[in-house]
Amino acid sequence: MTTVSLHASHPGSAEFGQRQPSAPAPASGRYARPGPSSSTATSPSRHTMNNPARQSSVTMSQVHSQRPEDGSQRVATNGTSHPAAQNQLPLRSNIQRRMSDSSPAPMFRRPSSAPDDNNQTSPGTTLHGGQSDDDDHVPVARPAKPPLLRSKSEHGLRLERESPIEQVDEEYHDWGARHGFEDHYQSEEVISQLANSWYMYFTDKRHETTGKPKTPAFEIQDWRMRDRLKTVSAAIAVCLNIGVEPPDQLRTTPGARLEAWQDPTVPPVSKALENIGKALQSQYETLAIRTRYKQYLDPSIEETKRFSVSLRRSAKDERVLFHYNGHGVPKPTASGEIWVFNKNYTQYIPVSLYDLQQWLQAPTIYVWDCSEAGNILSNYHRFVEKHEQEEEEAAQRDPNHEKINFRPYIHLAACNVKENLPTNPDLPADLFTCCLTTPIEMALWFFCLQNPLKTKISPERAKKLPGRLQERRTPLGELNWIFTAITDTIAWTTLPRHLFRKFFRQDLMVAALFRNFLLAQRIMPVYNCHPQSYPELPDTRQHPLWESWDLAVDLALAQLPDLERKESEGIEYEYINSSFFAEQLTAFEIYLTRGDALSQKPPDQLPVVLQVLLSQQHRVRALVLLARFLDLGPWAVQLALSIGIFPYVLKLLQSAAQDLKPVMVFIWTRVLAVDISCQQDLIKDSGYNYFAAIMKPQDTLSMVSVGFLDEHKAMCAFILAMLCKDYKPGQLVCNSTDIMSYCLYHIARPEGPLLKQWSCLCISQLWKDLPEGKWRGIRENATAKLSHLSRDPNPEVRAAMAHAMTTFLGIPDLTDEVARIEESVAWTMLELATDGSPIVRKELLVFFSHFVLRYESKFLVAAFEQLSEEKDYLASPPPEDGQDHRMGLHYARRENRERDGSIKPSAFGVAHDSIFAACWKHINILSVDPHPETQRDATIIVDYVHNALLQSPLTTQTQNLMDEILRRSRKVSRGDMSQRSAAAGTHAAVAQPLPSPGLLKRTASYLFGPLMGTLDPSSTSIPPVSPGLQRSGSRSSRKGPGLDSAPPEQNDQATSPANYHVANEPSCSGYKERSMKDLPSLPLVSTFLDWSIEYFREPQMKASEAEEPGSHEYNERLWRRSRNEAVLRETQPQKTHARTHKWNNQIGVINNGSQPAKLSFHQFENYVAVADDGNTVNVWDWKQGTRKSRFSNGNPEGSKISDMKFINEDDQALLMTGSSDGVIRVYRNYDSNENIELASAWRALTHMVPSNVNSGMVFDWQQVKGQVLVAGDERVIRIWNAGHEMCTHEIPARSGSCVTSLTSDQMTGNIFVAGFGDGAIRVFDTRMKPQEAMVRKWKDEKRQWVRSVHMQRGGQRELLSASRNGKVRLWDIRMDQPLKSFQTTKDVLRTASTHEHLPVFAVGTSAHLVKVFDFDGHELTRIEPYSSFLQGHKDTPISATAFHPHRMVLGCAARGDYHVNLFACGNEKVGPF
Repeated sequence: MTTVSLHASHPGSAEFGQRQPSAPAPASGRYARPGPSSSTATSPSRHTMNNPARQSSVTMSQVHSQRPEDGSQRVATNGTSHPAAQNQLPLRSNIQRRMSDSSPAPMFRRPSSAPDDNNQTSPGTTLHGGQSDDDDHVPVARPAKPPLLRSKSEHGLRLERESPIEQVDEEYHDWGARHGFEDHYQSEEVISQLANSWYMYFTDKRHETTGKPKTPAFEIQDWRMRDRLKTVSAAIAVCLNIGVEPPDQLRTTPGARLEAWQDPTVPPVSKALENIGKALQSQYETLAIRTRYKQYLDPSIEETKRFSVSLRRSAKDERVLFHYNGHGVPKPTASGEIWVFNKNYTQYIPVSLYDLQQWLQAPTIYVWDCSEAGNILSNYHRFVEKHEQEEEEAAQRDPNHEKINFRPYIHLAACNVKENLPTNPDLPADLFTCCLTTPIEMALWFFCLQNPLKTKISPERAKKLPGRLQERRTPLGELNWIFTAITDTIAWTTLPRHLFRKFFRQDLMVAALFRNFLLAQRIMPVYNCHPQSYPELPDTRQHPLWESWDLAVDLALAQLPDLERKESEGIEYEYINSSFFAEQLTAFEIYLTRGDALSQKPPDQLPVVLQVLLSQQHRVRALVLLARFLDLGPWAVQLALSIGIFPYVLKLLQSAAQDLKPVMVFIWTRVLAVDISCQQDLIKDSGYNYFAAIMKPQDTLSMVSVGFLDEHKAMCAFILAMLCKDYKPGQLVCNSTDIMSYCLYHIARPEGPLLKQWSCLCISQLWKDLPEGKWRGIRENATAKLSHLSRDPNPEVRAAMAHAMTTFLGIPDLTDEVARIEESVAWTMLELATDGSPIVRKELLVFFSHFVLRYESKFLVAAFEQLSEEKDYLASPPPEDGQDHRMGLHYARRENRERDGSIKPSAFGVAHDSIFAACWKHINILSVDPHPETQRDATIIVDYVHNALLQSPLTTQTQNLMDEILRRSRKVSRGDMSQRSAAAGTHAAVAQPLPSPGLLKRTASYLFGPLMGTLDPSSTSIPPVSPGLQRSGSRSSRKGPGLDSAPPEQNDQATSPANYHVANEPSCSGYKERSMKDLPSLPLVSTFLDWSIEYFREPQMKASEAEEPGSHEYNERLWRRSRNEAVLRETQPQKTHARTHKWNNQIGVINNGSQPAKLSFHQFENYVAVADDGNTVNVWDWKQGTRKSRFSNGNPEGSKISDMKFINEDDQALLMTGSSDGVIRVYRNYDSNENIELASAWRALTHMVPSNVNSGMVFDWQQVKGQVLVAGDERVIRIWNAGHEMCTHEIPARSGSCVTSLTSDQMTGNIFVAGFGDGAIRVFDTRMKPQEAMVRKWKDEKRQWVRSVHMQRGGQRELLSASRNGKVRLWDIRMDQPLKSFQTTKDVLRTASTHEHLPVFAVGTSAHLVKVFDFDGHELTRIEPYSSFLQGHKDTPISATAFHPHRMVLGCAARGDYHVNLFACGNEKVGPF
């Protein structure tokens, strides 16, 4: 069920894990529940887990428009509206129609969106019926409507004075609504509930996927950097030889002097080199403190080799850093050599890169701070290739040779080929090194040099900005923090993802050097140096974030004078922090609300969010925005993980801050839904306790409102379930805590379906293959507590309970106690066999498959005895004495039964009345389930057991039984009824069809398939299943009315037999047939857990696409709303016309291609669904005369389609069909042969009682409550709740006859009326106890079969009944006698139809006539439907009639003819009566 609204809230207002509420009604989150009234469905909505679940917003026109019969209430037709209402969507025109149809004039209230009096149609505008719309109106105030809810027409109702002529003609103007229903129209509560609490049904995710997970649209990326390297050792080689200038280096005077911010000319000069070395090491230590550094000042060739070899030896396979300052030696040569000294410093000695590679090997990172450093990069690769070639040759010569690795390597070089380092005296000499090791000081220095505005702040003063790099609250620390965020973001937005992770996330040292290299890229080109790197980085000088950096530096330096005075003079001054991070978070928030997020464009601000998590000041806001980002889907989660978010959120699990808990729960839920490999991280430092504590019953999250607390606890249950999923360490730690107790507590609470679902799934993952967990469950009585969920109103909860029960099976030590507990669990699970939800029945079959496998030998006995009973049933059918129900689960020949019909104890089988026999019966029932996936899974179990029987010592006996069953089935299917005739001893048995023909036909059976294929086509309706099942649990044979009062269809022999399966049968989405080549194997594999996980991968904190104004779906919905209202406005004034003019204007003839038996018009689309007398449905566009689709309903041979209804008609409608075998099916995309799918199917009547006449099944759909009322050949009337997908009421029919027709009050859904085969009509009130629900009974002395009862949805809400003898009566449920009674025909009345709001009804007779009457019994028209020349029989009876719900259109068809005739009310007036 889907809640309907077009109300879109701002995503930022959502609680974590909550979908945006789409209406002010108390429907929120994934589980949208209505208000306190019981008249609306309360099942959860999944959208698109979602509306998963998509949420829909539509109008309420299934409660059709209504209007007083005098037609005096008019609506404007010019389409104008008040300007103030232009941007507000119309609420709902049906409420107007309800109110306008029946309430007295003073009760009309104009909607808030209605136009003012000065904006009405012009006086000259005439409406339907000829009246002008220029009278005065007195609007009555109504509560302001919420925007974007149910559509209400913006064309306000007009209260007009009746003309004298119309007052004379009108006889019903003061009636009000019939049955006392006018109170509903005057009740603000009822009207408000209809307007705000409206739901779409069978549109949830479970109906679209049937519990099958989608193929993941993403691949799990390895974001953990498993090949992570660390820079463990570093050599700092400084070749300065202070005081001696190298021959090829030209130094200017004055020139750059500072090395590592040290001036070598400042005394004592002798210690200058040592000071420079210490300072340089200190600068490197700010980047990576754990790296081992060693200085080599003015090294010789021998020393260079020694320390290089030693460096590699100590580092082993880790990375080493080689820093080379070549300011005091010649430039690197073009052939690839660098320079050092000899021992006496009398010569410069070249060192080949080839040799250096041999000494340092790999992995390595080089920093080259020297002129023409590009020569090194251009030659280095050549030497590496040479080394690798030599290694290959050595390996070929010596197979035992250990190869030396020369890759990977990284180079950062100060300049390119033929470029010299800058000698500007305002710059440090080692500008490149300063950029790499002291980026903040260098950036401040550079800013002062480049600042176009004159300030008194020199670079030297700027460099002394107070603070420490490690303290983010100080000015220097804050700038360092901002710099890290900016350089990370620049790299994130310019580098490929794999390079970003490799250089900015793997190694602390490498990440710092590459971030700072971006600063060098910005600064050095200003001085004609272009830093080089390998791998090469793109040029980032022009990145817009550098402007943000300049702003941050400018703001910091602007406060420097005040900070200096504070330091020197003690003046109080508090540093004003930068707004950089707050502004970046705002930019990120804007990103989340724009289309970039929807188009999955990575956000630029993600690295900034990562940095902000370090700050307590902005942490909560950053986490909230991060959660909203992760909510976008798996792609967002993977982006966040790849950028390095995980260590931060893992560390925050140690925080006790209450305000972080809700968002942390949400973030971890999203992470685990995408990447379950984080299980091990939760066990480290006991991180799982963070979520287990929230699961405690008494725990309340202070930052979460009570309404959303269950959602957060459900997320915790999900996290703990994922911790246990296929991960034994996780199961053990959870089992050692009270997590199971918490889950059992939550499943016992009435609210929180998502929490109950995931509590069950958490228990299931805790139990899976963990015996100690199951024993703990036994000690805590877990199975008994879970069993109470078998009647839970939420299908997902029931399926989750079945999933948990399945994992409970299988304790290795199968003691008597364990067997007793497992058998009691199986008894509990049997209740789910009649569940209305396919996902529940599928999970039940998974349970059965495990249960069968565990007790296989006992199931073999049960299956063998069932085959024996089947043979006995075919050989000796039961007599029609009404005693067969006393045999219970089993069947025995007459000689093995007592006088009262029960089986003699001596005839009991081994499996008599055992749980195994009961389960086997239900597995057989499910093997003919109407849902294809349930049927497929059940046949696998059945075939597995039969196959095992054929492999057992009972092979011969089993084969003989099967052969005998097939032989007798073939004989009966060919029409030989002699056995049944003799058994029954009456002539009526000959005409009676086989009980529930084809009810239990198995399809795609592995064992019986090939054999059954050899039979006649009709023989497939006889299944090899238990007779007890074929009897469908009949309690007794009921005596129906005599054949003279039975429906004429029972005796028709003139027409040819119906055709079955002549069109494709729609299947559910993603259905796959089982391969008949493969042997059946057990157990079945459940997909429910994986399907449930998908909910947490779908967006929860934003409105669905259909709720977003401007979206394609939203616009389509608005168009449909406008179209619907146009239909209502057009048809509202037609009441007088309809009962005063003839209905003989033929507007179309449709050749259906098969016998039309049922017709159903769509309210707003130009569609009519036509069912034949078999199982074929055709959907036609009746205006165009074109067929939209043709499909098979799938009901077995011998059954027929009882009725069809369009549901959810205000938006995208579904087609619901009911067939005489007791099955309801719901189809979506019914108007397309290519896209039609089965949304749901279930057996609504499970205990069909055979009799000599039967009505099969009749049903009525209540959109207002989402209920299906089902009755027929059964002693009870069942009410199925579509939202819950379960039977909520079983109301005794209080009759020995079958129910032939159902109708109900479509406004509140509390009252329904049933017509019976013995002529009685009973009124029921669902608000009463089932035994007291019948509140009125009207008998028919002639006991005539009630052909139809119908209560109008609109108009005066008239209740009409039509009997087979032609008698039509109008009733008021408050009165004992009919208001009016008409004799419509002397022939047999075959069909009867009542218009939903016009005062007319039609009857079809056995004399090939359709008569249209008004509610006074005046015959308006008689029609003879068209018949083709070859098929034309003037005496053929009418087979079907139907009115369009709104328009003046009547459809009808006759027996023996394939045509559907369409007639409209024309302009020819009816003469005086």
